[in-house]
Amino acid sequence: MSRERPAFAEISPSEFFYRNRELAGFTNPSRALYSAIRELVENSLDAAESARIKPVVEVSLQPEGDGLDPRPYVLAVRDNGPGVDPVHLPNAFGKVFFGSKFTLKQARGMFGMGGTMAILYGQITTNRPVTIESSVDGVTLHGYRMLIDIEHNRPLILERWSREAGGWHGTYVRLTLEGDYTRAQQKVLEYFRQSAMATPYAYLSFTDPLGRRVEHLPAVDTMPPPPRETLPHPHGLDVEALRRIIRAAKQRTLHELLYKNLHRVGPKIAMKFLLHSGFDPNRDPSTLTNEEITALARALHEYDGFLPPDASCLSPLGEELLVAGVRKELRCEFVTAVSRPPAAYSGYPFIVEVAVAYGGELQNGVRLYRLANRIPLLYDESSDVAWKVITEEINWRRYRLGDNPPISIITHICSTRIPYKTVGKEYVADQPDIERELRNAVREALRRLSHYLSKKSSLEMAQRRSNIYQRYLPLIARFSMELAGRGRPPDYRKLVAGQGVEMRR
Repeated sequence: MSRERPAFAEISPSEFFYRNRELAGFTNPSRALYSAIRELVENSLDAAESARIKPVVEVSLQPEGDGLDPRPYVLAVRDNGPGVDPVHLPNAFGKVFFGSKFTLKQARGMFGMGGTMAILYGQITTNRPVTIESSVDGVTLHGYRMLIDIEHNRPLILERWSREAGGWHGTYVRLTLEGDYTRAQQKVLEYFRQSAMATPYAYLSFTDPLGRRVEHLPAVDTMPPPPRETLPHPHGLDVEALRRIIRAAKQRTLHELLYKNLHRVGPKIAMKFLLHSGFDPNRDPSTLTNEEITALARALHEYDGFLPPDASCLSPLGEELLVAGVRKELRCEFVTAVSRPPAAYSGYPFIVEVAVAYGGELQNGVRLYRLANRIPLLYDESSDVAWKVITEEINWRRYRLGDNPPISIITHICSTRIPYKTVGKEYVADQPDIERELRNAVREALRRLSHYLSKKSSLEMAQRRSNIYQRYLPLIARFSMELAGRGRPPDYRKLVAGQGVEMRR
């Protein structure tokens, strides 16, 4: 009896995400519409910030026809970034895993696929080509109308053109996709609000399907320092990464290989490590066997003499910008921000920032806002490490905030590698080091809030005392005058003024 042999085949990255688009957040017309807007806006913000340009991002969403949702929508996103070189423009938007995000420095994107996934989803739901225009010099604009060859993971250019840019530089993307704005509206508007909170130096606008325009104006003129590309840290290297370094390196000794290709490893530290681990510093790296490369990678992980990674590859908002963004968007009575010192998990540097807002226009109850590399995370809140911290590890009674206080917690994690649990980038894994830094930052911010409320309570009590004195002292003065038989009442105004001074103190 003959047995049928299995057929083996290879599929391209775009074919894989065509079949498994749910992994990237394109699960249904509502979520897909939100994800497409988010991916294109984040590409625009990253591009502008990398060129030290204060971002201006304009988004419009227009329905096609008069039908009910879900239905086709035309999504257009324009920015003022540095633009994309016309040589790379088709691949940048028509090829999965092609981009500029594959470096060791902080960026919103991680996989080089977000914008392409939005275009891919639009193509498979409406079969419409995408229009892309870009100018890098403000003189010449290059445009393409194209589809994606899903089977071969490459762009199919239908039309190309060039014309005068008229001084504009940046990128414009226009695509048609199936969406359900009726269900996605709340998430989309909240995304823009939280993006404005995370980028208080940016101008963001959104024109909805009814023609209503929502603008988020910049609150500050300064931008955070840009991140710098860095080398891999020894504690973050695996065997494959080490093998690639050895294969690409031009150094002829292990000693030179380590201190020229690893982060914060100088000649002295490299020599100490090699002698401690039993490797010959003068050994030619290209002669290492697979077993020796594995042993070297293990030794790099276990050696505790390496310096921790620095934060030059990160670009945190900083307490001042975070406070400005939160105050502008939440319109609260009080806000404070805590920026923790740089730390590392598995060799990857990260910084945790936390803001606490109280009162004002906030509704009663504790609300959590989560940001990661300035990306708002709106889905799967209960699976995030920040949710675990504020619900399980914070003793709220300790801070005497009362029952159901109007308070918002804003957490921001920046890192060269955010430990997302899914490709859709919606919640962060509970890495112990990140969890510890979040816990400490939240506690410090709540202590500041508690101090503010205590001081506010003291001032209110002093005000009440002053009001009582002002009400009853005139009566006491008049009664005293009548009892003493004097014609003039005693001067009580100095007592009231003294209470006012004490209240201000």
